[in-house]
Formats: sequence, C-alpha cells, structure tokens
Amino acid sequence: MKVQIASDHAGFELKEAIKKEFSNEFEWEDHGTHSSDSVDYPDFAHPLAEAIAQDPAARGILICGTGNGVAMTANKHAHVRAALCWNAEIAALARQHNNANVLVLPARFIDTDTAFALVRTFFSTDFEGGRHERRVQKINIQ
Repeated sequence: MKVQIASDHAGFELKEAIKKEFSNEFEWEDHGTHSSDSVDYPDFAHPLAEAIAQDPAARGILICGTGNGVAMTANKHAHVRAALCWNAEIAALARQHNNANVLVLPARFIDTDTAFALVRTFFSTDFEGGRHERRVQKINIQ
C-alpha cells in the first residue's frame, strides 16, 4: 500500500520513525519536511491533502506538534477526512464511523510506541458503512 506522509519540523522525527518502523508494510510518498528546521505546516499539509483528494482509495499520515494545524489545513480539501488521534480507540472509531483517510498525530503529546499503535489500528480498521455512510456523505460542501 502506498501511503502519503508529511510533517512540519515538530513532527519530523516521529515521521521518520514511522517510515522506518513500517518500511516493510507501506510504500511512502513523503511530502516533507525533510529536517527539523522550522517550517510552516500548511506547506506540507496541502500537498498531502491534494494527493488524497485526487485518489479516493488513498490514505495518509500528517504530523505536527499538536496535530491541530495540519488537521485544519487538510480538512479544507474536499474528500479529505483528517482525524486527530491520540489513542487507539479514537483511531479505530475515526475509521469505522467517519471513514477517515488521513491519520493526524500530535507529536508533542504521544510517544513513539503510541504512534506506532495508532498507525497499526488506523490502517487495519475498516469503515463500517451503513448508517455512517449517510453521515460521511454530508461532510463535503458542494
């Protein structure tokens, strides 16, 4: 599976750790940043969100200090459903009920092992559909 990934400077180390941990499971399309030098998170969240919006089957991971900045940016794009997650239950529900296609991680508030667990949960959980499908269809503004 090809996964889109991006971070700002606060999420750079976690992004690199995730890429290494899951190198045998995913092919990465890394939208940056490529160092811990200070950057503006929208410069990396927008390209990832555009890639997700172009491919209905695509999935991604965005990381910044709190997760809020990249989530807000990504969710401006139609068909992107970026979910800020800090525990496995939230990650599972984001997939099951909201059909989230971007996992957002708050690098300054979770440790690496938690991040790995969230990635595993997010990518192994299916959308339940049913009553949730109707709700997800109402997210985008036409």
